Amino acid sequence: MPPLPLEGMRVIDLSMWFAGPMASRLLADFGAEVIKIESLRHIDPWRGPVVSNAKLDARFPVKIESERPYDCAAGFNLQNRNKYGVTLALDTPQGKEIFKKLVRVSDVVLENYSPRVMAGFDLDYPVLKDINPQIIMMSLPTLGRTGPDKDHVAFGQTVDCMSGMAYLTGYIDEEPMLQSGLSYGDPLSGMNAAFAIMVALHYRRRSGKGMHIDLSQVEATISFNADAVMDYTMNGRVRERMGNRHPSMAPHGCYRCKGEDEWVVIAIPSDVAWKRFCQVVGQPSWAEDSRFSDMPKRYQHQDELDRLIEAWTLKYNHYEVMCILQQVDIPAGPVLDAKELVEEPHLNERGLFEVVTHPEAGTHPYIGMYAKLSKTPGNIRMPAPCLGEHNHYVLGELLGLSREEIAQLEEAGIIGTNPTLEQQGSIF
Repeated sequence: MPPLPLEGMRVIDLSMWFAGPMASRLLADFGAEVIKIESLRHIDPWRGPVVSNAKLDARFPVKIESERPYDCAAGFNLQNRNKYGVTLALDTPQGKEIFKKLVRVSDVVLENYSPRVMAGFDLDYPVLKDINPQIIMMSLPTLGRTGPDKDHVAFGQTVDCMSGMAYLTGYIDEEPMLQSGLSYGDPLSGMNAAFAIMVALHYRRRSGKGMHIDLSQVEATISFNADAVMDYTMNGRVRERMGNRHPSMAPHGCYRCKGEDEWVVIAIPSDVAWKRFCQVVGQPSWAEDSRFSDMPKRYQHQDELDRLIEAWTLKYNHYEVMCILQQVDIPAGPVLDAKELVEEPHLNERGLFEVVTHPEAGTHPYIGMYAKLSKTPGNIRMPAPCLGEHNHYVLGELLGLSREEIAQLEEAGIIGTNPTLEQQGSIF
């Protein structure tokens, strides 16, 4: 097997929750050696509850029976596969020195704290640059490292609101909506961060110089809302919520189908497609109706149009509607829940899902490589790390600490494999 594209690159990952871990996961998937660092007092909150009674933390109901529920959370285990995991207290002199040793032999440091945190540890970019002039530091704070609001902290849904994405999400004349438990901001920021790191690595290869990347999660998400921003700057128009409709296309919507909570999306991009649609649904007269004869008129009469279309889609399940319309080149697709996604024949034929065995969470299908490189397609090489699972590998094999030194660090609580039950406040 040829080496993976990023084999030989080492990333120190201090990030938590979704955005930062997704960035490092993308690098790890393609061969980078990613070392995730957590503190026993501040484990990644996405690990879920610290104690085995999951009812104590309703946000993360862990159904798997384990004395280590913090190793079993689905979201954490997805975003942290292919990584090594160590624990290290950066607020101690010993922990700080070990971190600096790791910086000397690494290529990238990734963190998603507010700007004050790394400076508070005395581990900000000027310090790291003195240790390793070629180091690339990716800082992924909510609002960037400069400006009057730089020290504010947030989660993904806050980023959705501050980027304008949430304002556009929802139905006509109703309040803004947030995604259920997720956000646009986290994955978009994570993908942007991974891309920016690759750009910095390319520059370093040409120049021999490292750099500090300041990536605001809000600004990264605004870049995906650019059309609404430009609509205002160019036309003075504030785009409003429009539900499942399109700014210029009609019909365009999400329609109920036969069955419980089954839906299909349909988009008619032209008058020619509209006539084909009317034929295939057995209603050729709709194409001659003065309300629907061209796109501007259809756009004006979408309420009536949607009622007529839904009366037809309710006769079939969502896959049947898709098949009927796709056969005549009408864009249509079923709205799939998680169960349907895992069972979807097309995705399984392409090998999206990989079965992974985790020592605590068990054996389950995981979302695998969705970018398939012809020569080095990659795969899930190892499950997400249990807390502190690779302390001995990283501290011993990579950094050369003796067994006695590692044991002393464990005794002092600087490293370990069990979190402090009394978790301290947020380090963000």
